Amino acid sequence: DVMKDKLNITIRIADTAPLHLSIDREEEETIRTAEFKVNELWRSWSGRFKNRTSHEIMVMVAFRFAQLYFTLNAQAASIEGRLRDFEEELDKLLLKVD
Repeated sequence: DVMKDKLNITIRIADTAPLHLSIDREEEETIRTAEFKVNELWRSWSGRFKNRTSHEIMVMVAFRFAQLYFTLNAQAASIEGRLRDFEEELDKLLLKVD
């Protein structure tokens, strides 16, 4: 049953209204961790940048997480390329293919 695989949860990010989500059960830990980490950074920066509005802090947080996301994607692509090259070299050695 598809509905049994879904879980209704509520998350709250910063000082916004609660968000009600219907998620796959296996996603809950990731979503709760994301909620926690975003709120943790938002609280930290809200205390550090007292002259900024809540909205400005959230923009900074969103940008930071986007920056990390794209940095990790670039690193993963680089690693995939190196693994592909390694696999090709390994095949050449093991299979004696030119």
